[in-house]
Amino acid sequence: MRNVRISRIGVSLFLLVFLPATAGCLPAPGAIEALEPAGSTTAIATIRIATSFPTAPASAVYYVSPNGDDANPGSEALPWRTIQKAAEMLAPGETVLIIAGTYSERVIPQRSGTAEGFITYAAYPGHTVIIAGTDVEIPEWGGLFEISNQAYIRVSGLTIINAQANPHNPGLLVEHSSQIIVANNTIRSTNDSGIAIWASAQVIVEHNDVGQACLADWNESISIGGSTAFEVRYNHVHDSQKEGIAIKDDSSNGLVYGNEVWSVHSVGIYIDGWDKSTHDVAVFANLVHDIQGNGFALASEQGGLLENIYVYNNIAYDNQWTGLHVTTCCSDSHPMRNLQILNNTFVENGRDPWGGGILLENPQAVEVLIRNNLCSQNLSFQIAVSTSVPAANFIVDHNLIDGYRNGQDEIRGMDFIEADPLFRDRIGRDFHLLAGSPALNHGVSDQAPATDFDGQPRPQGAGLDIGADEGE
Repeated sequence: MRNVRISRIGVSLFLLVFLPATAGCLPAPGAIEALEPAGSTTAIATIRIATSFPTAPASAVYYVSPNGDDANPGSEALPWRTIQKAAEMLAPGETVLIIAGTYSERVIPQRSGTAEGFITYAAYPGHTVIIAGTDVEIPEWGGLFEISNQAYIRVSGLTIINAQANPHNPGLLVEHSSQIIVANNTIRSTNDSGIAIWASAQVIVEHNDVGQACLADWNESISIGGSTAFEVRYNHVHDSQKEGIAIKDDSSNGLVYGNEVWSVHSVGIYIDGWDKSTHDVAVFANLVHDIQGNGFALASEQGGLLENIYVYNNIAYDNQWTGLHVTTCCSDSHPMRNLQILNNTFVENGRDPWGGGILLENPQAVEVLIRNNLCSQNLSFQIAVSTSVPAANFIVDHNLIDGYRNGQDEIRGMDFIEADPLFRDRIGRDFHLLAGSPALNHGVSDQAPATDFDGQPRPQGAGLDIGADEGE
């Protein structure tokens, strides 16, 4: 984690029950359903993700090596030469382990796994496997590694680079597929998204490192479009030409958590209805910083309803414009309903001449709740609500304001605390609360998360704390 010492070890998720689940461990794929938050009679979300990933061992293991031959049987002693040979041969439950080397080829799996067994494409343990698109023919809209109309496939531990034959070439593309796991991969230098998930269901994107994406200015570093029942978790996304992580365009019932996003353009984490209903998405326990734009943004660029969006326990700092922006981009119609912005920490966002903590700009957003957030020393405002937004559309309460600027549209809201939050180490970007912090015990439990950024239960003291950290 870059210069931030708030730990993610032992993350516990207040929205979710994982079956099976082990306390204190990273969540495993399983049946996921919403829980009610602490002290609330109304569930913060009703997001349900029903995945059923098999755990049976592989029935056979095959091998690919730069020194192999596709006429071989694919054994460890006599491996295949190309990954595509494996893609044409693997049957349900089988795995290919790929020996270290650079493979200049496009990979398109030809078969699905089943509920009894994934087909797995993985690097041989400890090996660096590079799939390079340099001088590889990739059609427009095609991925260098492309999973299309398949199911029960896992891709793990690969390095995918240089998907640049045409403008719309992502590194790893999943479309019209289901029960897919994309894990522990490194993606670099792609004209389109590093990882793109389109029109798919029950997909997990986890522990990937995505950088230098969107070189042709298309889509986002990790794009989820028209998909449902997905999780985007524990990824590092950085140094890209466009947005970091985007959930958009008819996507629903998804979770975005535990990610770190930095040094990308426009927005770190972006939830956009585009021109279709996008709904029931929870965004929590993410760290977003040093963005050339907004840390988080909620949008309906072309009039699609954005509904039931939950943003909580996130930290955003040192972003060029705002920590979080509820926008009017990019048409006359931008409907939104039921946006809950809870227990986030927004620190020192905005660069001269403008920027701030939370900005609610969209007058077509209704049922907006901004509660228990900690906004400290953001440049032009801590919380601002455009005068075009009707008062009946939003509630702003129980937030901590540090550095009220009396700027345009700036408000304090109801039942606010105005004080230095007393971070453990502001300069070192450690945003844990010290004993004696005015944020301690001054939040409200209604609709609040049951855990904090670190997964620590709330409350720890006499009451719930404000911000992403629940002080001890």
